[in-house]
Amino acid sequence: MNPYTAIKNAIIIGEYEPGKRLTEEALAEALQVSRTPIRDAIKQLETDGLIVPYKRRGYIVREFSTDDIRQIYNVRALLESHGTSEAALNRTEEEVEAIRAKNAEYEKAISQWKRSDIATIKHIQQTNQEFHEEIFKAANNEHLRLLISKVVVVPLVFRSFYWYNERQLLRSLEVHKTILNAIENKEPERAKIAMQEHIYQGRDDVLIQLNNPQIELWKGEAQ
Repeated sequence: MNPYTAIKNAIIIGEYEPGKRLTEEALAEALQVSRTPIRDAIKQLETDGLIVPYKRRGYIVREFSTDDIRQIYNVRALLESHGTSEAALNRTEEEVEAIRAKNAEYEKAISQWKRSDIATIKHIQQTNQEFHEEIFKAANNEHLRLLISKVVVVPLVFRSFYWYNERQLLRSLEVHKTILNAIENKEPERAKIAMQEHIYQGRDDVLIQLNNPQIELWKGEAQ
């Protein structure tokens, strides 16, 4: 596994929690690599918005306030709902089948879910991300895809799945099916509304759990 992927995965699952200080020296030692690939990884992680420069030296894993989370998810709702409506207008039959296949993978991943099992939760998060990506491919708007990629903060998405119970996962699956049906039937307004509510529900779930003192995975500041 290359250093960028290794560090990113550690941030996503909370091994490097929000606020943790990262230095080239410590990362190079932990991953048993030279500092050159670590520098490259750090540049990409900073571009991704996962780390920010530390005031004296090195970097820290980005922390998210409740206002940050509202803003991120609100922008996601705006962009992703528009992208989904464009997918309903522009999709091909092959693209509908690709979206359907990814949702089938998502459903299978949910069926294998085990609470607090990092591997199964990561698989659910990944298949969910791939479902969304297939939708935005079908929108046929590369500018929109680029904008969406910049506001989907994977650690936040992962944590939402970490906190989910089975009922919430099945609710997410049902919304996916509604979105898929709307795209297949070329109903842009229905697709847009379903995706918008899907993102807002994710936002609300994250905000609720951030204020739950019993949550252990999230170690950053919620306020």
